[in-house]
Amino acid sequence: MESSILQQQFLLKSGLTYLNFGAFGGCPKPVFDAYQAFQLEVERDPTLFFLEKGPAYLNTAREALANFLNCSADDVVYVTNPSYGVNIVAKSFPLKPGDEVLTTNLEYGACDRTWSYYCEKKGANLVRQPIRFPLASSEDFIAQFVAGINSNTKLIFISQVTSATGLRLPVEAICAIAKERGIPCFVDGAHAVGQLPVDLSTLGATMYTGACHKWMLAPKGSSFLFVQKEWQLILDPLLVSWGYQSINPSHSQYIDYHQMQGTRDYAAFLATPTAIAFMQAHDWKTVSAHCKAITQNNAARFAELLGTTPLSPVTDDFVAQLYSIPIITPSPQQLHDILYHQYYIQVPIMQQGNSTFLRYSVQGYNQQSDLDALYQALVELKGTYWVYRG
Repeated sequence: MESSILQQQFLLKSGLTYLNFGAFGGCPKPVFDAYQAFQLEVERDPTLFFLEKGPAYLNTAREALANFLNCSADDVVYVTNPSYGVNIVAKSFPLKPGDEVLTTNLEYGACDRTWSYYCEKKGANLVRQPIRFPLASSEDFIAQFVAGINSNTKLIFISQVTSATGLRLPVEAICAIAKERGIPCFVDGAHAVGQLPVDLSTLGATMYTGACHKWMLAPKGSSFLFVQKEWQLILDPLLVSWGYQSINPSHSQYIDYHQMQGTRDYAAFLATPTAIAFMQAHDWKTVSAHCKAITQNNAARFAELLGTTPLSPVTDDFVAQLYSIPIITPSPQQLHDILYHQYYIQVPIMQQGNSTFLRYSVQGYNQQSDLDALYQALVELKGTYWVYRG
C-alpha cells in the first residue's frame, strides 16, 4: 500500500511532518476505534467487565501477542511500558555485593537509571561498557561488548535497537555468547517489535521486554515482558494483588502475579490484537521494508549536510526504520522547538552522554517528501541553530 493511502489510516494532524514514531507512535484508526470500544464497554457495565468479560478478553489478547512473538502465552504478560518490565526484573534479580550487570553506554535513560538504582541498593555494580564509534561491523561491536564480561557478570542487559543512537545491535549473537557462559541475557526490545521480525523461540533471550505502542501500532500503555520459565519464579510483582496465592488452575504463577494488578484501564492491551491484525492486513513486512529503504537511502545526504561521521555502516546489520546522525548544536532543545514551531516538523534531538543526535523515524505513513522537508529546514537553519563541522 502506498504511504499516501496508508497515511489516511492514521490520526495525525494535517500538515504535521511526523518523524518521531520511535518515541511516541500513532494508532491507526481501526486500532484506536477498538481501544475506545473496550473503554466504552467498561463503562456500560463495569462489574461484568472486570469480573468476567475483561479477564477473558485479556487472556485472548495475550494469546494473540504470544502467537505474534512465537512464544508460549504463559511466558509473556502485558505491562504498561518497557520501563515497567525492566523494573520487575531489576527489583527481583538476585544480585549480591560485588556482582555486576553488564550493559552498554547506549541504553535508554529510564532503564539505565533503574539498573543503577537497584544495583546500588544491592551493592552490585552496573558496568556500562563503552562503545567506540564509528562501528566497523557487527563483529566490531561484539568484540567491544564481550570484553566487559568477567566472572562477576551475573546478568547482561542490552537493547536490540538503541534509543538515542537508533542502532540495531547484534543481540542474537550476544544471547548466544551469554548462554555459552551461563549468563542470563535480558533484551530491551522497545524499538524492535514491529520494526524488526522478533521470534522469541529462536532469539535466545532469557528475558525480553518490548513495546506494542511504538512500532506495533497499539494504543499507548501496551507493552510486554517475556521470561523463560526457569526464571519466572524469582520475579515478584511490583504490585501485590489478587494474583498472589491465586488458585486459578488455568494460569501460571507468573501470569497471576503480574497480570492481576487490581482495577486499572487495560483497554490498550485488549486492542493490541487489532494492531496485529492491521499489520497483517496491510502486508506490514512490505511496508516496513519500504520504510527501511527510505531511512537508509537518506542517511548519506544528512550526514554530508551536517558534516558528521555516521555511527556505523548504513546496512541492514545496523539500520532499520530509525536513524540517528551526530549533530553539533549549542542548544538541542532550541533546535527541536524551532523545527516544530516554525516548520511543523516533529523530530527529536537526542542526547547520549556528551553526544547529540538528530534522529528520524520512518513509518508507513511517511513519504520521501517528509525527509525532504527536514533537509530543507536544516539547510535554512545552518549556522544559526547548528554548526557544520565537516
